[in-house]
Amino acid sequence: MSCMKKEGGPNKPGTLGATDCLSLAAAPTFAVMALLTAVLGGGPLDMLCSAAPDASPLTGMIPMYGLMSAFHAAPWLKLISNRTSASP
Repeated sequence: MSCMKKEGGPNKPGTLGATDCLSLAAAPTFAVMALLTAVLGGGPLDMLCSAAPDASPLTGMIPMYGLMSAFHAAPWLKLISNRTSASP
């Protein structure tokens, strides 16, 4: 898969353009950020945010990065569905 040519993209067969490559980079980037935050810890602000009495389970950086990764997964899903529908 090449990111240098303009024809093609998640909605079209062929090579990917620069904007298509950027859209494909978002989901894995946020997933890695969530993993690194979970492994290395969020720092002193995580303790401050988790001390709130009625805190939502979605507070903190790890759920935020996970949600951002899920919201940016659409280009990957389009790419996968186009590849499976294009193969005979």
